Amino acid sequence: AALVRDGEIVCAVEEERFTRQKHFYGFPENAIDACLAAGGIEFSDLDHVAFYWDVKKGVWSFLFHILRHFPKTLAYFSHQPGIYGSFKHLPKFLREKYGFEGEFHFLDHHANHIASSFWPSPFEDAAAMTVDGTGEWETSVLAKVHEGGRLEVLRKSTYPHSIGKLWEMVTQYLGFRPNSGEGKVMGLAPYGRPTFVEDFRKILSVDDDARIRLDLDMCDFHYGRERKYSKRFIDRFGPAREPESAMEEVYEDVAYALQAVTEECLLKMAGILHDLTDCPRLVMAGGVSLNSVANGRIRHETPFTELYIQPSAGDAGAALGSALRVWHEVLGNGNTGRHRMINASVGPGYPDDEMLAAIEEKGLEYERLDDPCRAAAESIAAGKIIAWFQGRMEYGPRALGNRSILADPRTAEMKDVLNARVKFREGFRPFAPAIPAEVAGEYFDTRGAEAPFMLKVFAVHPDKRDVIPAVTHVDGTARVQTVRREQNERYYDLITAFGEITGVPVVLNTSFNVRGEPIVTTPADAVRCFTGTDIDELYLGDYRIPRQVLSSQTPDTRAPSS
Repeated sequence: AALVRDGEIVCAVEEERFTRQKHFYGFPENAIDACLAAGGIEFSDLDHVAFYWDVKKGVWSFLFHILRHFPKTLAYFSHQPGIYGSFKHLPKFLREKYGFEGEFHFLDHHANHIASSFWPSPFEDAAAMTVDGTGEWETSVLAKVHEGGRLEVLRKSTYPHSIGKLWEMVTQYLGFRPNSGEGKVMGLAPYGRPTFVEDFRKILSVDDDARIRLDLDMCDFHYGRERKYSKRFIDRFGPAREPESAMEEVYEDVAYALQAVTEECLLKMAGILHDLTDCPRLVMAGGVSLNSVANGRIRHETPFTELYIQPSAGDAGAALGSALRVWHEVLGNGNTGRHRMINASVGPGYPDDEMLAAIEEKGLEYERLDDPCRAAAESIAAGKIIAWFQGRMEYGPRALGNRSILADPRTAEMKDVLNARVKFREGFRPFAPAIPAEVAGEYFDTRGAEAPFMLKVFAVHPDKRDVIPAVTHVDGTARVQTVRREQNERYYDLITAFGEITGVPVVLNTSFNVRGEPIVTTPADAVRCFTGTDIDELYLGDYRIPRQVLSSQTPDTRAPSS
């Protein structure tokens, strides 16, 4: 849910952060409550509510697809119609539950995606590319956003020809959870070889009109079946990997091929879009826009010189796009009240007394610090792993310095320690470097680009790879976060202090959570996660809590695996 007042982003947050169920798909009641609390209003005070999907267009498109492929699509009737049918009742539900008397808007999915990145961007006009699983019917849209916000759609692809759906399919084949484990596939890809690249070029391609094309004989997702890949896919690549089983070379090679061909297709689409618009500025959104490796290549290898992707590029970000569209486009406000999003800190924040209550409820030892940034930097430099909980929570899937676990990137062993003892996750998963934007080019091939939302991968300069091995991936790259002081003052000061102490102005940053659990939201979440891991220190606002053993602590407080 997201709340916008006169163009200003008041609050935006995902429901999963409150239910503690990763990728929770139910009604966002807690997220709504958090947004209203941040705005100091009641639901009945709202003038407009928007939903990120055009229900009529979506239902008719869905029925057309079922009939077109009938009877192979019979499997859809076991789960999908109830989901789609429930959307149309939202206005009535909100009136009955919340007393909402304003205007309700069902808005086009991909236009919402584009709005979610264009309106917070620094651009007056821009080319726009959104690629995901599917909206109502489209799976990609290339467009031009003209000054004032007028959207001109130039090219589009339609279901079932979808890069996002292919990623769901291969994610399942590789033994991960679809719509959750795609980031794992991206991290696994550099370990593979180009064995299957030619095979995947036959499965996924983009024509000269920028339309995505899949070899649907390799797919079963479009029939609504639980298994998303076809028998033909298994015949070519072998049996699917069992979840939690050993990661064999064949699976690494499949991940490599999927990533490589995806990058080729997105680069081609971006090139066509630039030819169509002759605009140097690009905004991107949709779940595929979370592919930071492809984003880095688009920034460096296409004619676009400026690229903006808002931090919650997936469907959760379409909530924000819907609200912004109502203000700027539906109500005709154009550029009036435009909120330029320079940081992702638009989630809920918590007062000092709530932090202290969470500490004391667990009976933890603590101290209040005059300079927590310097103290944290000294601890990290001494080899400690710290949890850093500050200010308002970030919007989107990345922890960007307010709900983070931080460590020293200078020892290669730190990566394995974090994966095994703190995050409880697969050993191939990489970690991100955070660095002041002013010096990022000294360590990474940024070519002047910034990455405040950790959505671009850049090469690590060869002479720096042994300096920061814990954040250098196996292929010599890193998913970089650049930080300016005006974006996040405390986080910037911590990184700068670490640089003064060590001579290396880079800290390892990963999300403050364990495997299978969303990023922590409240101070109580932070304390629970801290006491259930081998994190050395928790910095909760100005409070430092050292690692300690509690007599009342249960033997294992870790979150279960997904």
